[in-house]
Amino acid sequence: MKLSTVDEIVGDCLAVRTRLISRAVTSLYDGALAGHGVTIAQLNLLAAVGKAGPCPPSALGEVLQLERSTVSRNLNLLLGHGWIEAVSADAKGIREVALTEAGRRKIESVLPAWRKCQEQAADLLGATGTDAIHEIARGMGYPPGS
Repeated sequence: MKLSTVDEIVGDCLAVRTRLISRAVTSLYDGALAGHGVTIAQLNLLAAVGKAGPCPPSALGEVLQLERSTVSRNLNLLLGHGWIEAVSADAKGIREVALTEAGRRKIESVLPAWRKCQEQAADLLGATGTDAIHEIARGMGYPPGS
């Protein structure tokens, strides 16, 4: 018996499955980090700035595969908290950002909650799922230099 078009999409769509998994994992992290005043997206952006050193916002968007507006919005929040700083700017906007000492302290302060989420996410995904995600991300160039 041939599947209907609807059954095929509902039964096989990889996009919906990865989005469901993404939402579940993101919810774990965001729930645990809420008391720290940071989302997992913002924490990963902070960590990316810390890893890259002073860098243009566009480079962060490329590494994390984020839209320009998403990078800009989150960088403005991080700037407002003093966790990053604009180390160079011109009339067109921020040219480079860098992690501040306050940003390093923020990362350190959330580390226990982040580690707990890592364990919960690994339990949710199982060893095979966790390994597959790492492998797929490496194939997509994340983390940089891997």
